[in-house]
Amino acid sequence: MAASAGSFYQDFDLTWGDHRAKILDGEKLLTLSLDKASGSGFQSKKEYLFGKIDMQLKLVSGNSAGTVTAYYLSSQGPTHDEIDFEFLGNLSGDPYILHTNVFTQGKGNREQQFYLCFLVDNIPIREFKNQESIGVPFPKSQPMRIYSSLWNADDWATRGGLVKIDWSKAPFTASYRNFNAAACLWSHGSSSCASKFTSPVSNIAWQNQGLDAKSRRKLQWVQKNYMIYNYCSDMKRFPGGLPLECRH
Repeated sequence: MAASAGSFYQDFDLTWGDHRAKILDGEKLLTLSLDKASGSGFQSKKEYLFGKIDMQLKLVSGNSAGTVTAYYLSSQGPTHDEIDFEFLGNLSGDPYILHTNVFTQGKGNREQQFYLCFLVDNIPIREFKNQESIGVPFPKSQPMRIYSSLWNADDWATRGGLVKIDWSKAPFTASYRNFNAAACLWSHGSSSCASKFTSPVSNIAWQNQGLDAKSRRKLQWVQKNYMIYNYCSDMKRFPGGLPLECRH
């Protein structure tokens, strides 16, 4: 079990974008920028199997149309697991769209989208349950790194690509603070703490955390008022039948 709240140099590598990715303010602030030549990105030095991960993000302000700030966890390989949060930029005055997806064993297509008109801190927005009993793979055995990037996606990100990036507003910048990971680290082929799915574990708060009645009401409120796309409701996309997890 490891709790990490160190400096960004200690926890992350700046992986692409040259000078566009920076660590500042005594190693307590990380910024990514995008200009016409390139975006930028970073990844965690460590891999995590289970845990609770916190990060404060400040998205591109003003006219962010065409930009995407991606923040996600992913393992490697063709059968990788992945948990995605992508913040799709928009014109000034319009809300961001939060695009989410879950990959298990290399298969995604589980998108849900939300208008970002509320504070997401400590408010659940989606739940992906363990339904292995009905044949739905669950991301429980592949360690993941944390990744983030700021990049040009104006071919699809805003209104299906109709609104392009206004490069006169470049460079665009996203910033990150207060990273904290209370998590099981993966090293030399094993986890630093026992899996809650395979053996008893000590009473660590996040390992026993679930959606209580209050949290479930918040989840339902967000999904009722701010969800704008749910793959489990898209009958046209799945004419042969909705995915298994959507039927239970």
